Amino acid sequence: MPGCSSTGCRVVARLLTWLLLIALAVGAAAAWWLHQPLVLAHDPIDLEIEPGTTPRAVALDVASAGVRVNAQLLYGWFRVSGQDRLIKAGNYEITSGTTPYTLLQKLARGEESLRALTLVEGWNFRQVRQALGREEQLKHDSASLTDAALMERLGRPGVAPEGRFFPDTYTYAKGASDVAVLRRALHAMDRRLEAAWAQRASDTPLKSADEALILASIVEKETGRASDRPMIAGVFTNRLRIGMLLQTDPTVIYGLGEAFDGNLRRRDLQTDTPWNTYTRTGLPPTPIALPGKAALLAAVQPESTKALYFVAKGDGTSHFSATLDEHNRAVNRYQRGR
Repeated sequence: MPGCSSTGCRVVARLLTWLLLIALAVGAAAAWWLHQPLVLAHDPIDLEIEPGTTPRAVALDVASAGVRVNAQLLYGWFRVSGQDRLIKAGNYEITSGTTPYTLLQKLARGEESLRALTLVEGWNFRQVRQALGREEQLKHDSASLTDAALMERLGRPGVAPEGRFFPDTYTYAKGASDVAVLRRALHAMDRRLEAAWAQRASDTPLKSADEALILASIVEKETGRASDRPMIAGVFTNRLRIGMLLQTDPTVIYGLGEAFDGNLRRRDLQTDTPWNTYTRTGLPPTPIALPGKAALLAAVQPESTKALYFVAKGDGTSHFSATLDEHNRAVNRYQRGR
């Protein structure tokens, strides 16, 4: 080196070499640490980051939640990475195998922990509300609301909630509102119903998409085997065309509400309610359950058939008849064993 004695140059060279070795060792140690699984007090660990939380506070929250890590070291990693300002508020789940590297990626991408709620085809709205109430990770904002108030909150004042939510699996972040989940299900049904109504048969007796939704809910409840849906829809469509009573037990049961004890009696069929299709012609005033996509399509594209009757065969399928005599014979065979 210019202006450097040989001894001095050797000292400087050794010093630089040691500094380089130390830097490499620190770098290797840092790389090793970044990819080592964090030690958890329990698995999984829930981490909630409130809006406005600083990166330093996030590191402290991680340690306080049960991750056995030096909070200052973790904060240092956040800063050095250049992603500290990308950390997003939300609810996260830290699981076994999470490393400091993958933890920061999760926080920076906003990969919140998600739960799932399934709304089942054929459920009524009472069952939907019960399912929401069982979800411990949801905020139960709807719990204090009547059905009417809830529909008003969802932007549908005066609309009955029955059948208005599409049966599917919905994911949500811990702490999400149950009203938000219902809103997604409501909009999903809007889209499905609109798509089905656009495909309706030209000769359908149904006057509106709402009527299609009501019929689809009946088809959903009457179907024992999926392949029978179009035929069942065909029977009800034929009856609607000629003004014949639908005479479907699920609507009677729905009208009985919580008074139904599981045994449908003759007097129930004769007790008039708005949903009793043995005493009233046409469709009931509201759906009776959540219809799925197949039931919606069956309602608007029923099987072309002359059948006016059907009876359960006991194996999940139904026997369809065009005349009352044939239907009575089928009832004797499949339900009375004659």
